[in-house]
Amino acid sequence: MHTHEAISAWLAELRASLQTRLNCLDALWPDGPQRLLSAMNYSLLGGGKRLRPLLVLLAARLSGDNDADAWPAALAIEMVHTYSLIHDDLPAMDNDDFRRGRATCHKQYDEATAVLAGDALLTGAFEVLTQLPSPVACECIRILSRSAGADGMVGGQEDDVRYAACGQQYLTDSGREPSDFLNRMHHRKTGALIRAALLMGATVGGASDSLKESLICYGNSFGLAFQITDDILDVLGTEQAMGKRVAKDAGAGKLTFVTCWGLEESRRRAKLEVEHALAALAHCDQKNPACLALQSLVSELPERTH
Repeated sequence: MHTHEAISAWLAELRASLQTRLNCLDALWPDGPQRLLSAMNYSLLGGGKRLRPLLVLLAARLSGDNDADAWPAALAIEMVHTYSLIHDDLPAMDNDDFRRGRATCHKQYDEATAVLAGDALLTGAFEVLTQLPSPVACECIRILSRSAGADGMVGGQEDDVRYAACGQQYLTDSGREPSDFLNRMHHRKTGALIRAALLMGATVGGASDSLKESLICYGNSFGLAFQITDDILDVLGTEQAMGKRVAKDAGAGKLTFVTCWGLEESRRRAKLEVEHALAALAHCDQKNPACLALQSLVSELPERTH
C-alpha cells in the first residue's frame, strides 16, 4: 500500500535527485564565462517547487518507464522554466526585486547578465534533450519548443504584458470576454509548460495515445488550478511565505482570476479544476505510485501557501 507519507517521501527523493543533477549541468559548458555560469546556477539552483520536472518523471513512470531515461527531459524543462522566471523578473517585464526569498537574477548580477543567463538556459535545454535517443529526442524538442514559444508560454506572456499596458482596449480589440481571455492566456502562459512536461514524460515512457490524452486533460486543469491559486495568493499571501512581492498584480494593472471572479468564486473554480484533473486520471492504474503522486500534487494546489 502506498500511503500519503510514502508518496511524499518518494517525491522528496525525486526532488533531491533532480537537485543533484542540476548541480552538475554547468560541466556541459566548461569554456563558458564564469559570471554567466554563476548567474545561471544562481537562478537554477535557487529552490522552487520543481513541479514541471516532477511531472515529466511521473508521466514517464505512469507510461511504464522506470523514469531513468526521463531525466534529460526533466532537466530541460526546469531550465526553460527558470529562463522564463529570470526574464519575467526583468524591469521591462514584471520588474521584481525578489524571487524565492532572495534577490532576482538581474539584481544579484546585472540586467544584461540576467538576459544572457536566461538565453543560455533556454538554448542549453535543447542541448540537454539531445541526450535522449534520436526519435524520442526529436519529439521532445518539438513538444518543448512549441510549448515555450509564440503559441505557448511566450505568447501567453505577451498577452499578459499587452493587457497591463492597454487594459480593456486590448480585450475590445481582440473581441474577447475577460474570463475567456484569462483562460486562453493561461492555457499558454502557465499551462503550456505543464502539458509539455507530461507529454515529454509520456513520450519517453512510450505511452499510448489514450494515456497521452488523459495526461493532456490533467495538465489543462492542473495549469488552471495552479494559476487561479497563484492569483489568490497574490491577494492573500505574505511576502515571507511567497518569497517574492505580493499584491503586485492589481498595482500593475493586470487582469487576474480574482479581479475577474472575486476570491470565493476563484476558490470554487480552483477546486473544480482539481476535480477535473483527478477525473482525467480515472482510467489510469490507481495502484501505480506515479498515478497516486499525480493525484497528490494536484490535490494540494488549493491549499498551497507559496
